[in-house]
Amino acid sequence: MTHHAGGHGTASSLLLTTDGPHAGASRERLVEVAVPVYNEEKILARSVRQLHSYLTDNLPFRFVITIAENASTDGTFAVAQQLCAELSGVRAVHLDRKGRGLALRHVWGSSDADIVAYMDADMSTGLDAFLPLMAPLLSGHSDLATGSRLARGATVVRSGKREIISRSYNLLLRAVLSARFADAQCGFKAGRTEVIKALLPDVKDNAWFFDTELLILAQRRGLRIYQVPVVWTEDPDSKVDIVGTALADLRGVARLRFAHLSKQGLSKQGLSKQGCSKQGFSKHRPDTGIQCRSASTELNAPEQPR
Repeated sequence: MTHHAGGHGTASSLLLTTDGPHAGASRERLVEVAVPVYNEEKILARSVRQLHSYLTDNLPFRFVITIAENASTDGTFAVAQQLCAELSGVRAVHLDRKGRGLALRHVWGSSDADIVAYMDADMSTGLDAFLPLMAPLLSGHSDLATGSRLARGATVVRSGKREIISRSYNLLLRAVLSARFADAQCGFKAGRTEVIKALLPDVKDNAWFFDTELLILAQRRGLRIYQVPVVWTEDPDSKVDIVGTALADLRGVARLRFAHLSKQGLSKQGLSKQGCSKQGFSKHRPDTGIQCRSASTELNAPEQPR
């Protein structure tokens, strides 16, 4: 189930209310924001200080920024360590292997926060969208939230080449994988931690396709995905290999498509031979004779054909 944000004001109003009976509970919440980095020594300090200042001034709850440095060959990790010493609520981890997905898997999988999120180090996404990203997760309205450069209300400044590639890729996702979200690859996402941790074992990619795979698996499990229109400005110094990333993404799309078709075939065979299994059911509705899965069982079940 995918929801679209109609505007930032309504979505973020919950977070901006610091008075009343729920104010204390709001301040006790913890959000962990991962910033995956590879060879970003030139921009890292500026970006993290900007993010830290925004979160300090605007969030009515606790936060931690985790710089996930993965196999950089420059001085990125040294800069990250300096920021940890300088700013409260900032920590850094080092990984020996490259991959945005790998970095997020490491940080999110070990987080004890209520909400986990991530932002690209170049801060291409305007920070004013951060509160609307958080609000539906904290209120229980949604399970995941993602920034969208293609949703109504988004403002995007980028080259014609990247615009065409982005729109073509997302059209492909809708045609081949029946995606119901507009923008899979925007580097601006968040989710309820228990939901993310339940999805991670089934996300196979550790690089750029990680985002797409996470959203597709969430959609196939019937989880609620909230889309937030963003202001996004292309970084002219981006290190993304557009051609290489596009080819890897196409391989990922094919893998998900064939895996889904295979599971559909196995599911049909199993149902025809066995009928409905009782395993994993926790509740029974006597009025219908239907046994219903608990929320935790449903979340941890293998993806279901739709």
